[in-house]
Amino acid sequence: MEDGGGEEYIDKSRILNVKPLRCLAPIFSPMPSFPTFPHPQAAPPFVCAPPAGPFHSGFAPFYPYSGYPNTQNMQTSMPYGINGIGTIPAVPISSFRSEANGDAGRSSRNPGLSEHEEDGYSDEVHVIDVEDSSKAAPKRKKTQKRTRAGGSQDVNVASSDVDIDGVVDKIVESFNLLDFDTFRRADGDKEAVEYIRLTYDVLRRKISQIEDAKESTPGATRRPNLRAGTILMNKGIRTNVKKRIGVVPGVEIGDIFFFRMEMCLIGLHAPIMAGIDYMGLKVSQGEEPVAVSIVSSGGYEDNSEDGDVLVYSGQGGNVNNKGMEITDQKLERGNLALEKSLHRGNEVRVIRGVKDISNPTGKIYVYDGLYKIQDSWVDKGKSGCNVFKYKLVRLSGQPEAYTVWKSVQQWKDGSAARVGLVLQDLTFGAESIPVSLVNDVDDEKGLANFTYYPGLRYLKPVNSNEYSTGCDCHGGCIASNSNCPCIQRNGGYLPYTANGVLVSQKALIHECGSSCMCPPNCKNRVCQSGLKVRLEVFKTKDKGWGLRSWDPIRSGAFICEYAGEVIDISRAEELGGVNDDDYIFDANRSCQSGECILGVSNVTPKIPFPLVIRAKHSGNVARFMNHSCSPNVFCQPVLRENSKECDLHVAFYAYRHIPPMTELTYSYGIVPPDRAHQRRKKCLCGSAKCVGYFY
Repeated sequence: MEDGGGEEYIDKSRILNVKPLRCLAPIFSPMPSFPTFPHPQAAPPFVCAPPAGPFHSGFAPFYPYSGYPNTQNMQTSMPYGINGIGTIPAVPISSFRSEANGDAGRSSRNPGLSEHEEDGYSDEVHVIDVEDSSKAAPKRKKTQKRTRAGGSQDVNVASSDVDIDGVVDKIVESFNLLDFDTFRRADGDKEAVEYIRLTYDVLRRKISQIEDAKESTPGATRRPNLRAGTILMNKGIRTNVKKRIGVVPGVEIGDIFFFRMEMCLIGLHAPIMAGIDYMGLKVSQGEEPVAVSIVSSGGYEDNSEDGDVLVYSGQGGNVNNKGMEITDQKLERGNLALEKSLHRGNEVRVIRGVKDISNPTGKIYVYDGLYKIQDSWVDKGKSGCNVFKYKLVRLSGQPEAYTVWKSVQQWKDGSAARVGLVLQDLTFGAESIPVSLVNDVDDEKGLANFTYYPGLRYLKPVNSNEYSTGCDCHGGCIASNSNCPCIQRNGGYLPYTANGVLVSQKALIHECGSSCMCPPNCKNRVCQSGLKVRLEVFKTKDKGWGLRSWDPIRSGAFICEYAGEVIDISRAEELGGVNDDDYIFDANRSCQSGECILGVSNVTPKIPFPLVIRAKHSGNVARFMNHSCSPNVFCQPVLRENSKECDLHVAFYAYRHIPPMTELTYSYGIVPPDRAHQRRKKCLCGSAKCVGYFY
């Protein structure tokens, strides 16, 4: 039929009479050495080494894993013995687009480009029907990389020159993981969700570090993010396995993710490629699909200008390599699920994808809360095919999430004024990125008797045996160069991944310094080039000044160093003691914050000399970070290679992913036994795990 305008008219009610397809759900390949369980989908219980060890040699657990609160009360069951991880499939099965449908990874959002490729990578995908969960794992096929033109080219996945599986197995066993039994996997909580996310990220970074240290192979594809997720899936380390409509236990509005796999592991959005996640509901005639979550990642023809309204484009529809053949979207699978949800009125979780400023090809996913579908229609897409459109409206009364991102962007581009702005740049040009001073709480208009200084002031040279001749890597240190002395001092690996993220906390990190021949942009000079995110010093309601970021910060990313005047410990006592001055930083105490929070000492800082920094009158943004019993930032001693003197610094890194406008906090640490008499201070962090005081 055609309407008066000559355009084809689609009667959606007629199409809805088509019997809906049964839903597909992810099935993950079982490990070869797993025993048989009563239920075909039941994962084996995961039990690791006890909290206090023993731990495998050669790996110091990352800061979050040096222990966990109340671990002494946790009960463990017998481990399910596994000698090795075995062959890890290229990607877990979690796409609802079957290859039989002919449009896997192709849609009007980007013809020939899967949503996974919008993140900067592509993956091999297998799909198994959940109703036939007894099927054996599918045979691995030749990996193909989909191209924007809709074709494909053969790509060989990088083969491992070392036993990565063995290394990973030791890492996972070293973690003090919670007892993820069947019930905890089915229904999570905040603690379980956070722990799984941290485990995934440190595992992914370690795999990435090992891969970076190998010689690159032309045409090889490395997928540490997928490999880490597959390992955890196969070990049953996941939560919220059961699909559900509405709130996902343990996931908070505003949470951010840098990989789709993170959302899959915690049950927020199961498909790692498809933008629509749905489940089947029983009805009188059998079963019908309803949508549970969608991802609007920017590749589709979505309209997301309004922070509380989203016009979402359906899936399917494609153009061939020559751009001639057009296929309309069909009212099936995810599209049908959205249409059914419109009539049922059920809530749908919305995850919005935004551009990652630190990675031009990457995305950051923001969980924006619950929406309801208000309307649907059919439009002509840019490619000329018919596209289903769905209008979703955000439910009122939820915390702000995506609108915060939009506000920050407006401050950055000058289209909106920052309320309460006191100073545009607190540093007065001392940093390459301005730091705003904001007060929307009271009438205080500045910082008295304070001068911004971005580094350390050593009043006299420090005597130490930690001198170094440095490296001669003129073009920069290369991860695969085992002859580099700086890499050797770090245990044979660069301490950072290729994008500058710290792999794991260590007793001491060796960065290149003044005695090295490498350039300033060397991958081993991460904490030397100043701030990398836009920060804001703001007035809190009850804790004085605080620090937060306009930009999202990923777990392990460098934030800043602690700057100020380096003084000796005796002078600190003359000034009234390290605890009587709120702006004296004792590195020998504070860098052990993991002990204070997590209860087990695994990473003892290696400080060449007692480093005490005073930042009362001169310092940088670090002095404004408040204490928290559940911090999102941790400190790490860093020694820069210097043949003349000891060049020691204290750097701060993100403990977990930190959304914009979230206060940055770290644990002020524990007091050595000989100073136990020093007074406690009341803690106002507001954390659920707050102990009520700090030193």
